[in-house]
Amino acid sequence: MPTDGLFADQSRVLRCWWCQGHDDYVAYHDDEWGIPVDCDQRLFEKVCLEGFQSGLSWLIILRKRDNFRAAFRQFDFHQVARFQPSDIECLMQDAGIVRNRRKIEATVHNAARAIEMQREYGSLAGWFWRFEPDDLPRLESCEDARQRTTCSQAVELSKALKRRGWKFVGPTTAYAFMQAMGMVNDHLTGCSRYGVVENFRLAFSRPT
Repeated sequence: MPTDGLFADQSRVLRCWWCQGHDDYVAYHDDEWGIPVDCDQRLFEKVCLEGFQSGLSWLIILRKRDNFRAAFRQFDFHQVARFQPSDIECLMQDAGIVRNRRKIEATVHNAARAIEMQREYGSLAGWFWRFEPDDLPRLESCEDARQRTTCSQAVELSKALKRRGWKFVGPTTAYAFMQAMGMVNDHLTGCSRYGVVENFRLAFSRPT
């Protein structure tokens, strides 16, 4: 692995080190990671999947994501909030997802909290994007990235979610959510996607 944290494929496209060696990881890096999202359903999905990732690798969750979507009604939180104990028992038998009872129950619980927030603020997106950092230095190397596992705004986001009753939303989870949903651009500056994501962020209308 190069010391600057980049690797090149046969076409000499430079990418962040963390997606090397896995085609599905490369596709996620190239097509999704860091592009701003304002869809409430996708934001809810990402919070939930980051919670399921706790103690695991994101690659495991990514490869099970379609199964998670099928199991949790495409993460339509209005449907998930209506899950009954019998639904949870069915999910505990679903080998296509991570069968962790606490995380499954937390997803159902968080769906109800999401509905409350949507009713109160008009959208989840408007609430989440209030925590967008505006002062983080760019990442020049993988060492920079490894040293920044959270930030003050992610800590505040985590605290705010917990005050509203959300579960499995620690500061590291909150920061990973910010990275993926485009609230920060944590592609390394030498990565081919850094400038692309910057342009997306410049053109993005922040929800209010």
